[in-house]
Amino acid sequence: MTKRYDVVVIGGGPAGMAAALSAFEKGAKVLIVERDVRLGGILNQCIHNGFGLHYIGEELTGPEYADRFVKLVESKHIDVMLESMVLRLTADRKVEILCPQGYVTVEAGAVVLAMGCRERTAGAIAVPGTRPAGVYTAGMAQKLCNMKGYLVGKKVVILGSGDIGLIMARRMTLEGAEVELVLELMPYSSGLKRNIVQCLNDYDIPIKYAHTITRLVGSPRLTGLYYAPVDENRNPILEQEQYVECDTLLLSVGLIPENDLLNGLDVEMSPITSGAVVDQNRMTSLEGVFSCGNVLHVHDLVDNVSREAEIAGASAADYAMGALKSGDTISVKAVDGVRYALPQRIAKGNEGKVDVYFRVGDVYKGKRIVVEVDGKEVYSRKTLILAPGEMEKITLTRADITGDVTVRLV
Repeated sequence: MTKRYDVVVIGGGPAGMAAALSAFEKGAKVLIVERDVRLGGILNQCIHNGFGLHYIGEELTGPEYADRFVKLVESKHIDVMLESMVLRLTADRKVEILCPQGYVTVEAGAVVLAMGCRERTAGAIAVPGTRPAGVYTAGMAQKLCNMKGYLVGKKVVILGSGDIGLIMARRMTLEGAEVELVLELMPYSSGLKRNIVQCLNDYDIPIKYAHTITRLVGSPRLTGLYYAPVDENRNPILEQEQYVECDTLLLSVGLIPENDLLNGLDVEMSPITSGAVVDQNRMTSLEGVFSCGNVLHVHDLVDNVSREAEIAGASAADYAMGALKSGDTISVKAVDGVRYALPQRIAKGNEGKVDVYFRVGDVYKGKRIVVEVDGKEVYSRKTLILAPGEMEKITLTRADITGDVTVRLV
């Protein structure tokens, strides 16, 4: 069975729904393909508040934020395939799907990638020691707690200070568990400052920076673990190893964009973000294939995901209906303290503005953000503090972009 759509959106989370709605408003015939039993993605298990302050102007929980978009999708003529797994994407934009009705091939005028990301596991970071029960990724613990009603443990240690890990420190405390401490390999947190304050400081949960786990102990269930500070090369100093008793370890040690569908395709990928290299329309190097949300680069706020997805969805609709053509682009480079900048390419043109998002690679105080075009400064802004956990944005005037762009700190 083969069907034809102007735009096929792979993923029904916040990015996928925002992209689909934006494409629909452009007049495109749109399909969302989602592997879960419902739309909403990771937001369905994020029952804490703090979503939508910037995009909607209200403070919502994750399910509430998702529900706003689900109702909009349902009110439009947007087709949705649930419990459907995309097995293959071809260079000519054929999407091969395994669904409850069988094996379906969909031909797309344009494809929007919105698959989100997955968590790094204990195996991915090679945690030494035994392999006991009681070791979870923070997101899995969140799902078991918030959606299934299970308390995964009573004495908890968290490795990593990503936002989900910080939020789960608070969640486990509220559920009656004792969070012994949070360990962070880096000398700074990878999460939002507000989550450090609201989830750790407000509950007197200690965090040890520049520390890591040296080995796990216990069989068949975790009974404790050893940890130690790390040196300047992030190697553990075993002479200072300490032991803490616990029955649960939660891992918040990074996210990996779900870009497996791009394997074998001629799509340029970023070694920094692990997502595709895109232009200001969020089109990848494979014409007609767009990317947005956490599958492109890991965001700190869902509000930014929704805005980025709107760009990708509208651009995908324009491409499918012949209103958007690829052309010459200039590169955007990140140097001198800026870890990455996105989009990595900007199409040449003189009209309008373009937003460039970036993250820094360390904590910086009193630095100036500088943008240069062919060595000439076109933008400058003084900052009080910059941190890796907070995404930053600068807005450039297209008329100023006459050559390659460099974003740096001075």
